[in-house]
Amino acid sequence: MSSPFFDLTGRVAIVTGASRGLGQYFGRALAKAGADLVITSRTLASLRDFQKQIEDLGRRAVPVELDVRDIASIQAMADAAHDAYGKIDILINNAGCNVRKPALEITWDDWNLVLDTNLRGTFFVAQSVARKMIPNGYGRIVNIGSVTSVFGYASLAPYTASRGGVKQLTMSLADDWGPDGVTVNCLAPGWFRTEQNKVLYDNQEWVEYLKDRIPLRRPGQPDDLDGAVVFLAAEESRYITGQTLLVDGGISTGATRATVAKKS
Repeated sequence: MSSPFFDLTGRVAIVTGASRGLGQYFGRALAKAGADLVITSRTLASLRDFQKQIEDLGRRAVPVELDVRDIASIQAMADAAHDAYGKIDILINNAGCNVRKPALEITWDDWNLVLDTNLRGTFFVAQSVARKMIPNGYGRIVNIGSVTSVFGYASLAPYTASRGGVKQLTMSLADDWGPDGVTVNCLAPGWFRTEQNKVLYDNQEWVEYLKDRIPLRRPGQPDDLDGAVVFLAAEESRYITGQTLLVDGGISTGATRATVAKKS
């Protein structure tokens, strides 16, 4: 009997930024596919509930503290993850933040916070984990981007700059590490409700405007990302690297729909 596609049994995956939101979506999907996890956050206490959820699925989840703006913390996390399992197969490079302000109001510190977290942090986490993967000749790195990796929005200047950078960084790292058996891809979600953007979803007029721009006519739901993240983490994606996979309901097509008045 042939093995099922996208089986992650025996694989070890790090998921950064796993205390809430998309990080937890990704972690649950990988665990359901058979992976054991290392889950990270700046505070270990924030991981307790999620650790139990993963263990209830029959998988291991090792919580590790990580601040992606601190190189010593990044390196210590990679060491702790490797020590816990003896290997690292998969990295879901998800930790990020946002500052939502008009461009004229962005401060120097706002810019540094977002770029240091989303772009510099993504690179140095990938670098530290790749050092553990390369000796084994195998790795799947999935950098989490956004529809803003390819699309611009007002009041998101640092965020869009950082996510566009993640897309370009992904291509460079794919070229660097491909000969060592490590693939690097970017998973770019569209509009999903998270802690960072939940205030927008309280505005029903904005939600209707958003739905009108999405060909599938709805924002993303948590399990809409499951197949994509498992695929990019699995052996079956072995010949895909340096790519950006948009999971956005089609909003990146730029489609809009004008309301058509009914004839009287």
